[in-house]
Amino acid sequence: MTPGRPVPPPLGKPLILAEPPVEPAPADAPAARGTLTAAMGATSAGSGLRPLTLARREPKDDDVEIDIEYCGLCHSDVHATRGEWGSRPYPLVPGHEIVGRVRRVGSAVEDFHVGELVGVGCLVDSCRECESCLEGLEQYCERGNVGTYGVKDPRNGGAITQGGYAGTIVVDRRFVLRVPEGMDPASTAPLLCAGITTYSPLRYFDVEPGDVVGVVGLGGLGHMAVKIAKAMGAEVVVFTSSETKTAAAAELGADRVVLSRDPGAMEAAKASIDVIIDTVAAPHDLNPYLRALRLGGALFQLGLPPSDMPPVSPGLLIRRRLAYSGSLIGGIAETQEMLDFCAEHGVASDIEVVDAAGLNSAYDRMVAGDVKYRFVLDTKTLHTPSEKADA
Repeated sequence: MTPGRPVPPPLGKPLILAEPPVEPAPADAPAARGTLTAAMGATSAGSGLRPLTLARREPKDDDVEIDIEYCGLCHSDVHATRGEWGSRPYPLVPGHEIVGRVRRVGSAVEDFHVGELVGVGCLVDSCRECESCLEGLEQYCERGNVGTYGVKDPRNGGAITQGGYAGTIVVDRRFVLRVPEGMDPASTAPLLCAGITTYSPLRYFDVEPGDVVGVVGLGGLGHMAVKIAKAMGAEVVVFTSSETKTAAAAELGADRVVLSRDPGAMEAAKASIDVIIDTVAAPHDLNPYLRALRLGGALFQLGLPPSDMPPVSPGLLIRRRLAYSGSLIGGIAETQEMLDFCAEHGVASDIEVVDAAGLNSAYDRMVAGDVKYRFVLDTKTLHTPSEKADA
């Protein structure tokens, strides 16, 4: 990165584009039902997670059926299942940080093979035709991407997608990711959301050795931002409101820690950072962090607060040609690039593995911030599916 340039560059490496668009199935065409699989999901906003049985569709020509081994728990799963981001169709099985092994492939699938370790992230389809999709940016699909759970799947009869807190999943091969050899399946799972969410803005801003990256918040996203920025060769500064996070930040590789509630420490950090990754999902004042940016720097907002933030001062942006931006996960090609990068540099998530019976407790602990740094479900602990599907 060259500090002070007018705008961040586009991705420097060419993206591998999907194959030509495929016509969606008629909206009223029912998806063939295949394997019954055990799952954990919610039946209402207040039900908590409970055992369910899903009927996964029979794999079509371009589909990959996966035996799920691990699925990461994301805070967005909590919001979705508890109805905190608006109404959702129930029953709802969350989970979009999925790692498992290929069980079956459709007749047209040649790039994945039975037994191969693969992953599925936050997306299982998109229109594949709009400008964003053709640029490999399916997360910004102009017609609306298809999330891994809780949304209608137009290419499969409008069925509601169900996520990775389950024994199996069936996904179009274009949205399946290859997990590089040697990566630990459990600690790789959170990379498919937390990893790509932090990798994408760092990659977009072309972070390189010699740059200084600030990370606000040291939770699931923050700890990945520290690890990935360090692997890119940057100097990393963690901003935290808690003195107790100082040692943890150092363990993750941070070069410096700035106590954000100390005015003197924030003043000393003024105009010293090239790009800031803000992972905090609660309303907070961004202006002190904008003052920490160098000329031409950028602050990327990744945390999504439930209510309005304090206003950003236009004067700060104008006087230092700063950018205040957001970023949403990543496209499929970039997510694969992230996995390959993490494999090359030995980057993985710090995790605590939980069993199916401990999911509700894990949700409560996530809300309380009592996790270091991501929970991952071991799907071997799921119950035996019943003979009748709940969804």
